[in-house]
Amino acid sequence: MIKYYALPILFILLISNQLQAQNDTAVQQNNLDVNEIDSSLLMPQKMLFTQSILWGSHGLLKNKLGNGDMIQERSIQLNLRRKMLNVHQLGGFITLGTMLAQGIVGSQLYKGDYKVKELHENLGNVVNLSYGITAVNSLFTPPAVFQRDKKLSSMRIHKWLAVVHLTGMIATNILGNNIENNASLKPWHRAAAYTTFASMATSMIVIKF
Repeated sequence: MIKYYALPILFILLISNQLQAQNDTAVQQNNLDVNEIDSSLLMPQKMLFTQSILWGSHGLLKNKLGNGDMIQERSIQLNLRRKMLNVHQLGGFITLGTMLAQGIVGSQLYKGDYKVKELHENLGNVVNLSYGITAVNSLFTPPAVFQRDKKLSSMRIHKWLAVVHLTGMIATNILGNNIENNASLKPWHRAAAYTTFASMATSMIVIKF
């Protein structure tokens, strides 16, 4: 019965998350007041290492988008940020749905139905691809205008859970590739997969609160 409610719930969360990303970017763009501009507003000092590769003081895309106009440069970056975060959110739902499908097929495989083995592997490839695209669009997005405080927040929990499901993804793949040679790894593989799914689903839900 749960599976019949899963799709509409995922759809509602998807739409609301996209609206949140758009509003977040709009607020940041409104902060770009030419009369009150400073370097910290244009580009935060603190950002992810992956972001600094592209957008930092020596980043590959530094001063490449605005034709020398800092305000235009930052505005273009924030528009790109909104689009990348929308892809990140959509990719999260695609990944989560494919994980669910792979889990259902995997349970049949564990029961001895080896006819679904190829399907299970193909779904795994789709999960890895969509998860990778989803992660890239978060890790390499232009940084926000404002720095979030260090208080416990939904965004901070979202990031902590991202570490959990990233670790789970790596563990699930490693264990899955070694099951044929060591069947005793099956319970660990299943536990890693469940942990990955649960932490990713939670990270998508918690961002709304």
